[in-house]
Amino acid sequence: MRYGVLAHALFLTMDLLYGRARHLSKFKVLEVIARVPYQAWEHVAYIAITHMHPRPDFARRIFERVKESRLQQDNEQWHLLILEELTDRKGIREGFVRYRLVPQLIAFVYYHISWLLYVLRPRWSYLLNAWFEDHAEPFESIFADDYGHFASLAHLFRQVAYDERVHKLESLERVATARFE
Repeated sequence: MRYGVLAHALFLTMDLLYGRARHLSKFKVLEVIARVPYQAWEHVAYIAITHMHPRPDFARRIFERVKESRLQQDNEQWHLLILEELTDRKGIREGFVRYRLVPQLIAFVYYHISWLLYVLRPRWSYLLNAWFEDHAEPFESIFADDYGHFASLAHLFRQVAYDERVHKLESLERVATARFE
């Protein structure tokens, strides 16, 4: 995707504060920020619903968007909780200011930008979120020629999970047919 100025500003901020490298702690920060547009959209929608008494059909459509946004927020929250669990398990130490306070400040600013864009023109807020989500997922590896080229990390992880399932099923098949002497 061709990113806009706001997306580039967000990416530059993240790279300056957390480096260009991908690591669990940086992914956690990204997940704190990733849920923000959905919260902003939900908030704007609730405001709109309160002004839609004479148009119940329109209010219902807005409420459907609220439910979608809430589900997306929850999905982003699960990502954060899973990454928290992984960093805890690995014993990764993170400073309070850099990994707790600063992400909340970035999220605060991003929330208000998303909110304002959604009020002015929802399309702009959706596009900013699409840029943010797109930027988070490219897959690059020196092993790509050997293992495979994937459009995103999501595609890579699906392939890895599929590979593991195939390995398990092949092993179970061999258990059933193997002759032990």
